[in-house]
Amino acid sequence: MRRHGVIPDFHTFPFLLQFFDNPVHHRIGQQSHVHILLFGFDEDPFVQTSLINMYSSCGDLGSARQVFNESVSPDLPAWNSVVDAYSRAGLIDVARELFDEMPKRNVISWSCMVNGYVMSGKYKEALDLFREMQLPRADGSFVRPNEFTMATVLLACGRLGALEQGKWIHAYIDRSAMEVDLVLATALIDMYAKCGSIERAKWVFNAMGRKKDVKAYSAMISGLAMHGHTKECFDLFSEMISNEINPNAVTFMGVLGACVHGGLVKEGKLYFAMMNEKFGITPSIQHYGCMVDLYGRAGLIQEAKSFIGSMPMEPDVLIWGSLLSGSRVIGDIETCEMALKNLIELDPSNSGAYVLLSNVYAKTGRWSEVKCIRDEMEAKGIKKLPGCSSVELDGIIHEFMAGDKSHEESEGIYAMHEEIMKRLRMEEGYVSDTKEVLLDLDEEGKEMALSVHSEKLAVSFCLLKTKAGTPVRIIKNLRICGDCHVVMKMISKVFGREIVVRDCNRFHRFSDGKCSCGDYW
Repeated sequence: MRRHGVIPDFHTFPFLLQFFDNPVHHRIGQQSHVHILLFGFDEDPFVQTSLINMYSSCGDLGSARQVFNESVSPDLPAWNSVVDAYSRAGLIDVARELFDEMPKRNVISWSCMVNGYVMSGKYKEALDLFREMQLPRADGSFVRPNEFTMATVLLACGRLGALEQGKWIHAYIDRSAMEVDLVLATALIDMYAKCGSIERAKWVFNAMGRKKDVKAYSAMISGLAMHGHTKECFDLFSEMISNEINPNAVTFMGVLGACVHGGLVKEGKLYFAMMNEKFGITPSIQHYGCMVDLYGRAGLIQEAKSFIGSMPMEPDVLIWGSLLSGSRVIGDIETCEMALKNLIELDPSNSGAYVLLSNVYAKTGRWSEVKCIRDEMEAKGIKKLPGCSSVELDGIIHEFMAGDKSHEESEGIYAMHEEIMKRLRMEEGYVSDTKEVLLDLDEEGKEMALSVHSEKLAVSFCLLKTKAGTPVRIIKNLRICGDCHVVMKMISKVFGREIVVRDCNRFHRFSDGKCSCGDYW
């Protein structure tokens, strides 16, 4: 264009700049900026916004902010771009400061900020901001959310396990006659599955008819895997292939996850081989991690080690963590120590690794080693990630830590907890499984430590505040321990409650004294 002597106008550069969207393009983006200055388009609002987007996409947040600051009166798209830039960079507090300073906001402004909170893992803040978005403005007007807003908020609901809020958002979508496209339908499937309502996830999936794509199938397969519905997961994978929809890497993560939760080593090996041989998908480190986890949980530690040795890439934290977790289950201390050494080399501050090894030592009564591990953690300033369980009641998320007494209804919660444990002892002969306690305490101390695990406080709160027969849904950040697993089974039988617990590995659905995981997790 320049060789032919054609002079660019203010339309040219916004079109050009949108193609410079990663750090590799930073240099040519800067060169384009020079041309913008030479031709005098640097004060055009469309060009300014395009420059902000270009610099932020190329990872140069400083230049993006400089362009914004040099704007005499930045328009709404420029404000939105700079807020989005800081949000995507993880500087969520700076983004919020800019958001609060905005003279005017539209749906894009709100959506950028909500999405920023979700990307930063601040899911409660995302939902709080979405609720604020629903409030009328000073002039009585409303900001109507769009499909992107709703998909983002559904993601937050799924991470928090906020089923009631997710159901409200689904109803809002229907009332607003909003088009449930592939993106929104997939977000609904993912939300319902992560919130423990796999039946609603299946309903949304089936309602899509013939519009399903690989993302929708992958979301449904992953959801079924998390809930332990292994056969349905495999059947859906076969249906997908018969409908000539090729799986992708995410699909295989779901299928391999189903094999892990079901202890299906043979099937896992077949699906892993199928990835490359049939569909030309190169396994990632996550897929290799699934296989190590599969071998480890099945007690096949030597096979897991051989598999790690055959990997085409260097093992990472995920791989060594999977081996450590698997060897812990069968008490293979030598492998635990080896995995821990490699894990700590890669991630010296990984508290979970120290705790897993400490768990193995404690179960074998090697309390001096437990003390050494804890002394080393203290010397390095490494703190154990505290167990946290959350429940949703009337649209409000309540969080509980182990031994927590900060809740405003703690007195009633602990009274209900005592009543629960009393009935379990009398009616089911419950005895604490003190092997789960990692401290060298006497038996009474161990029982006390177990009794105040966060999920037990969460279920006590739900039994205190909800009507008989109401299902209980709990989200936990760590793996549920064996003692709590036994307690949940007994509560489901004695109190006639269905209890759904989502821990860091999978879903556990307790009903009539049994768990959907078949005691394999």
